[in-house]
Amino acid sequence: MAGRRTILMVEDEASITEPLAEALDREGFATRVAGTVADAISAAEDEMPDLVLLDVMLPDGSGYDVARSLRESSKVPIIMLTARGQETDRIVGLELGADDYIVKPFSAREVAARIRAVLRRAGDSARPAAPPPDKHGPLEVGPVRIDRNRRTASVSGDDLDLTRKEFELLELLMREAGTVISRERLIDEVWDVNWFGSTKTLDVHVSSLRRNLGDDSANPRFIHTVRGVGFRFASTDAL
Repeated sequence: MAGRRTILMVEDEASITEPLAEALDREGFATRVAGTVADAISAAEDEMPDLVLLDVMLPDGSGYDVARSLRESSKVPIIMLTARGQETDRIVGLELGADDYIVKPFSAREVAARIRAVLRRAGDSARPAAPPPDKHGPLEVGPVRIDRNRRTASVSGDDLDLTRKEFELLELLMREAGTVISRERLIDEVWDVNWFGSTKTLDVHVSSLRRNLGDDSANPRFIHTVRGVGFRFASTDAL
């Protein structure tokens, strides 16, 4: 689970925690489950997660108690996860410091998208961390090099003529070279979390990007398709 964002899911219904934890694992998150207020507070004290999915109704109390406890010592992002749909319940959660609110029933894809959106907004301010990586300097994977400050890209020194979306797609794939990135995440981060267009837009951009890289989709060197999941940029060791 090294390198993964950790999610503490505070929920006592196995019918929710098991499939949702599996779905979040496929999306690249490491999930820890706590079924009570006491377990949630203890888990957060052991190792503060990157984000907390917090149900309101728990066997030994209220999720609001967990939110209060977390906010006394941390700015960790919190998404309230509950069957309650009343406006007053949402207001209470938000006033206690929750960053977002999802009302049951929900889809795992929606939860994953909301998690990514909240984490992007929160940045790294929720917890002490090592200095962030340079987001604007050059990035190299094998012969492919991009300059994020100048927004230029090249292969073996030959400049590429990329559109803005192609550059952003290449930057995300290279930033996590060797790791499979889901189609949903690529669309959320390169386009927008609220994108409602056809997902074929992603395929068109990947095909164009491959042509620019001189890649062969049938026998790719750089961008590999992981059927039913997404795409993976080859690691430095593989190039």
